[in-house]
Amino acid sequence: MARTVFCQKLQKEAEGLGFQLYPGEIGEKIFNNISKEAWAQWQHKQTMLINEKHLNMMDPEHRSFLEQQMVGFLFENKEVEIEGYKPPEK
Repeated sequence: MARTVFCQKLQKEAEGLGFQLYPGEIGEKIFNNISKEAWAQWQHKQTMLINEKHLNMMDPEHRSFLEQQMVGFLFENKEVEIEGYKPPEK
């Protein structure tokens, strides 16, 4: 049976992650409070950020920047700003 959580990002009950995907306290908070759907949204944004800003995951400053963006997106309802990206018109 799938595990459910009240997702802080989506503000609804949803299927939780299968295991802790991120280390430390932040990872535990994500596991307990973020749904698979919200995590997938973050992964999409993360990929765009890494590509557009040419982030190097071997650089501690770049990893720290990405972590700040992740926390803002998942828990503080901040939108990730990606220079040059224009969302498709609806």
